[in-house]
Amino acid sequence: MTMSLLSTDQISSVKALLSEQRRIVLTTHTNPDGDAIGSSMAMSRYLRKKGHEVTAIVPNQFPGFLSWIPGSGKMLIYEDNAKACQKALQKADLVFSLDYNALSRVGALTDILKRTEAPRILIDHHIEPETDSFAYCFSTTNTSSTAELVYDFMELMGDTDLIDREIAECLYTGIITDTGSFSFSANNEKTYRVTAELIRNGLDALKIHRLIYDTFSENRLRLLGHAISNRMMVWDDLHTALIYFDKNDLKQYNYKVGDAEGIVNFPLSMEKINLSILITERDKKMRMSFRSKGDFSVNELARKYFNGGGHKNAAGGTYFKSVKETIEEIKSILVNHKDDLNYKVDY
Repeated sequence: MTMSLLSTDQISSVKALLSEQRRIVLTTHTNPDGDAIGSSMAMSRYLRKKGHEVTAIVPNQFPGFLSWIPGSGKMLIYEDNAKACQKALQKADLVFSLDYNALSRVGALTDILKRTEAPRILIDHHIEPETDSFAYCFSTTNTSSTAELVYDFMELMGDTDLIDREIAECLYTGIITDTGSFSFSANNEKTYRVTAELIRNGLDALKIHRLIYDTFSENRLRLLGHAISNRMMVWDDLHTALIYFDKNDLKQYNYKVGDAEGIVNFPLSMEKINLSILITERDKKMRMSFRSKGDFSVNELARKYFNGGGHKNAAGGTYFKSVKETIEEIKSILVNHKDDLNYKVDY
């Protein structure tokens, strides 16, 4: 288990930092997901209620199906408004780093974030945090999501009384998206206790679930059908399935950011599959998502071969060759892991 938790003295120091009005910037990783946006917006509302001036920044656009999240419309998107983001970071008294374990995970924001003089507070649940890059680290893999850790942070600050319906909705979004609606990374009773507290604070869990999972566009649903019918390769001897989208697929189905969200999970519903991979051709590179069940670590696979990382059973990476070359490279690598992938999951 990777763990870097705040000491008693550090908790006191952070409380002192937050006891006076500050200009605070919230940052999260490139290609932000439900946990990144949910934890950022929960923290933003919480800090504003404490009297701080808060700016939330994302490196690039987030999925449209998350645009209902309270406060998300006021986030600064670096790829669209770089000067405003740079100005906010230059003026910041304090920076929160949410849902990423290394500064390189913020993409185009990396260099300016490194130059920012304000202390950085990490709140994250990924493996092997880059602790030297942060003044304070609140990080553990033994949790469902960064959103749950944000709840824990509020609890450490003695501020759970500030959690209202909107904060609860944001936190719940992070929890259910990072656990696949409690289907993985949720085998911890504390996660359910936190969820119960969010409901007690006004959360309508059914409403949030519908907003996230029942708002597909027709094109998004047709893209899913195309993925399973025409773009899924199954390598039985490797217990692996791979789905790919080239740029023509994305054009045909009028792809929007987030339309491929969750598609990588579908092949794992086959009993014989232990590893699922999604390749998406974007901006002259291949964006890669890896999911596994059981003991195979996709974090190690992504770190070693594909300039990425993440969790044991969920990770991402990047490759800079064609779709065909990328698929060939993946298969040649997995052949060397054939024995590692040959196991039966004990349900």
